[in-house]
Amino acid sequence: MSAPPLSLYVHVPWCVRKCPYCDFNSHPLGPQGLPEARYLQALLEDLAEEAGEASGRALVSVFFGGGTPSLLAPATVARVLEAAGRDPGLAPGAEVTLEANPGTVDAGRLRELRAAGVDRLSLGAQSFDERLLRRIGRIHSAREAAAAVEAARSAGFENVGLDLMYGLPGQTVAGALADVQAALALEPEHLSHYQLTVEAGTAFHRHPPPLPDEEVVAEMESACRARLAEGGLARYEVSAFARPGRQCRHNLNYWTFGDYLALGPGAHGKLTRGAGGRVLRRARHARPGDYLSAGPGGRWAEVRELAAQDLVLEFFLNVLRLTEGVPQALFAERTGLPPETATGALAEARTRGLMTAEPGRLRATEAGLRFLNDLCALFLPAGAGPHPVVPREQTA
Repeated sequence: MSAPPLSLYVHVPWCVRKCPYCDFNSHPLGPQGLPEARYLQALLEDLAEEAGEASGRALVSVFFGGGTPSLLAPATVARVLEAAGRDPGLAPGAEVTLEANPGTVDAGRLRELRAAGVDRLSLGAQSFDERLLRRIGRIHSAREAAAAVEAARSAGFENVGLDLMYGLPGQTVAGALADVQAALALEPEHLSHYQLTVEAGTAFHRHPPPLPDEEVVAEMESACRARLAEGGLARYEVSAFARPGRQCRHNLNYWTFGDYLALGPGAHGKLTRGAGGRVLRRARHARPGDYLSAGPGGRWAEVRELAAQDLVLEFFLNVLRLTEGVPQALFAERTGLPPETATGALAEARTRGLMTAEPGRLRATEAGLRFLNDLCALFLPAGAGPHPVVPREQTA
């Protein structure tokens, strides 16, 4: 079993203000601001530890997610990338993405980030309707989102992605299409288009806003997908669209069950160890204070080896998100399990019309993509809970 490609995820848990829909590990900045020097030191310590796990594998991608990574000084980003470039090293042409809030970047900062080695920018636009931006608690305006794209181009970014949500409070189908049209006018290389969902523990969960009903949301999704295709952005994953050759390589490594190292509070990693293919899931302490106060080697909150039944489920939870699927041989290659391990579940999925019957390929049908949780539930071990939740990695 050969080692899969290796990526690096760096989590930045701070933001200017917590959005009411957000259930990610993010925390508003306090009066003392971002503890950047301590945070950088911890990241470099963790990176030195992780480099020892890389076993000579260079990184195919780096992703700064959050929170709001664009709050970091470009010099901090440069220090992390310099260290990663030395050990474990960056593969030729490695993709380096940084998520940014349009309200936290300007032309000067973007030029410095580009000079630091960031070559892909992911901007959290979310909507271009000022009223809806206020309703969902965003700190930027539609004009600032458009200006951020223009500034990114001026700074030398040739790969810019936008995040856009639909199903927002009070939104209509026409409003969702207007958002898509506004995004297309900015000519992004990539667009993440996902439905607003009310998650437990969020302000919207405590005080639910008036959301469009399911039929309207389904109409939004279908109409917007068609408009994105007309605009040259092809759907390659459940909620991701890209121009030819501009699919996010970091995302693709997640969804093809690759490995990734984890830096920062709450960051999750996956690591394949040894010739036998032991797969470890690891998570850092989530609370920034706990993470920063721990010493080198002591910032792991969880380290566990995946059992065979977990490997089957996690593999399919990821690869079935891709519209083109993956070669069937990838199952044994990435899990170390014999192909027949999943034969029964695959047969059931094909019988129900949720997966295609293409020889040598694992791919969900259109119905399978629409009812992805139901499809993935077929790969649950006997006696497990009801339906799995498709994992929401920090991707864009």
